[in-house]
Amino acid sequence: MIARWAACAAAAFLLAGCQLIDAATEQTDLYAVTPKSTFAPDLPDVFWQLAVEAPVAAASLNTGRIALAMTPTSVDYYAKVAWTDRAPLMVQTRIVDSFENTRKIVAVARESIALRANYLLQPDLRNFEALYYYGQPPIVRVRIITKLVRMPDRQIIGVASFERCVRARADKVPKVVEAFDQALGSVIKRLVSWTLRTPPTRPPNDSTPYNIERFRNPANMVVESEGCPQGNDASMVPYTDE
Repeated sequence: MIARWAACAAAAFLLAGCQLIDAATEQTDLYAVTPKSTFAPDLPDVFWQLAVEAPVAAASLNTGRIALAMTPTSVDYYAKVAWTDRAPLMVQTRIVDSFENTRKIVAVARESIALRANYLLQPDLRNFEALYYYGQPPIVRVRIITKLVRMPDRQIIGVASFERCVRARADKVPKVVEAFDQALGSVIKRLVSWTLRTPPTRPPNDSTPYNIERFRNPANMVVESEGCPQGNDASMVPYTDE
């Protein structure tokens, strides 16, 4: 009897081990988003250095899984697919890449590089999911709220919110990822342009003072939203970006 129990236990252990191996080797398709490379020709040349923090994000978005929502109060993920990195780190990389692609800034890097920056960009990734409760194909919503901080006194000199919604062309993961790419690209394009235009073009010093009253007035916060449904109205959400 003891021998039979031991044999059953061993078989169960081996079966569990096989299941773990199968789960570990299960194929996962990886996806990424792209940086912006085209900007308005009248962007100013700036002679300061910028550090970009990794975006803050809720636990549901701070993952490599691709998020979706079937209802306004639920969070789920696509099966057997993932981003190439955790979403906030992937977004941080694309923001840095996009600043570099402008060729308008002296230096830009991730905050972890310890660049002696004149300004620090602090993004907050509020939305980065596919919404199914507005019908199918889903609407991808991307929203970033960001602060621009003057260094080394850490004075906030600008706050902005950028939001973009794009309906996928089909309820298939590759098409949903294309919508993510379009929505995030539009948000990053506006974020980069706003950042380059907000401070003076020269590094902070006594000869380039700030109008602090302007930045401390909540009415001056930049809030931009494009293509996103209001309430239950999703009829105007476009399928493609500009």
